[in-house]
Order: sequence, then C-alpha cells, then structure tokens
Amino acid sequence: MKTIFEQGSFREYSQVRLDESMSPVLKHSQYGVRQTTVFISHKHDDLEDLKGILGFLELKYGVKVYIDSRDPSMPKITSAQTALNIRERIKDCDKFILLATNGAIESKWCNWELGYGDAQKFKKHIALFPMKPQGTYDSSYKGSEYMDIYPYIAYYDGTETYTNGEPIARGYYVRRQEANGNYITSLADWFNEI
Repeated sequence: MKTIFEQGSFREYSQVRLDESMSPVLKHSQYGVRQTTVFISHKHDDLEDLKGILGFLELKYGVKVYIDSRDPSMPKITSAQTALNIRERIKDCDKFILLATNGAIESKWCNWELGYGDAQKFKKHIALFPMKPQGTYDSSYKGSEYMDIYPYIAYYDGTETYTNGEPIARGYYVRRQEANGNYITSLADWFNEI
C-alpha cells in the first residue's frame, strides 16, 4: 500500500487546461450525467503537481475540479473578499481535497481552507492527497499527523487483504482511520457519494 505519494508521480496526467478549473463552480454534467465537483486546496508553489493531480482526477474519474489559484474572479490582492470567495467555492463543491505537500501543510491559507472544508464537508466528503518531496523517505513527510485525523487517498497494489481475508483490488482508495479500525472506499465510489 502506498499512503504518501512522491511529488511528480502524476506528471503523465498534467496535459490538462487549467483555465477550465478556474471558473466559479457550477453544477456540471458530462454525457447527461451530473459530474461531482471537487475543490482542491493547494500551495500555489505546487502548480506542477496540481496539474498532474487535476488531470488524474478529471481523466480517470470524470470529476470537475476547481482551483482558486488562477480564478480570475478572485481579488488581485489577497483580502477578506478572497476568503469569502473561497468559502463559497468550498461550499459549492461536492468534495474537498487538500493536495497535502509539505508546503501546503505549512501554509496558513491551506490550513484555513482545510479547517473550513472540514466544517462544511465533514469526514465523508473531505480527503488529503499526501505528497512528499521526490526521492525522500516517508518519514520526511510533514503531514503524518493530518493523516491520523482526516481520510486520505492511498493506493493498494492488489497484495493486501481485508480483515476477512478477501483481497483488496488494485487501485486508489480513500482510507479513513477510526478508533475501531481502518476503513477504505474506492476513490470512484467516494466521488459518487454526494
């Protein structure tokens, strides 16, 4: 199981147009089916990783992703209006994901967004996407304590089993830790839980 991804590991998906993810969130439909909308909180320095994650989520799962870092409706200078706009975008989206790089973990804005997302989305609709610097050990990841609190996206390679011995299919899951054990939901199913 992979619980912390390396920055750059989703680069192959980064050929997406960011401008479509910068407009205010509307209820989207693709092929007549309503698309799940996802607010991605991120550190603006992580744009290359953001593009990969955005492409991965949109191409593989068919969700509509919103990012605030290039939203033309955001004030040019960060202000109270910026926070008000972000609050509305978080509320408007079905899901909230923090691209949890070390920089994002240390960012006051990302932490504020995570706190607000927590209050709006609760555990059922919020997840971390943990990412450590390329070529480093998991122990260098600064967000481990966040993974004890919030559900997070993990990859199972097909060699793991459920507690009843049944194999876990290879793929991406949202894993949440509870006092009585760990629970997983396939990422596709998680996106469909609205």
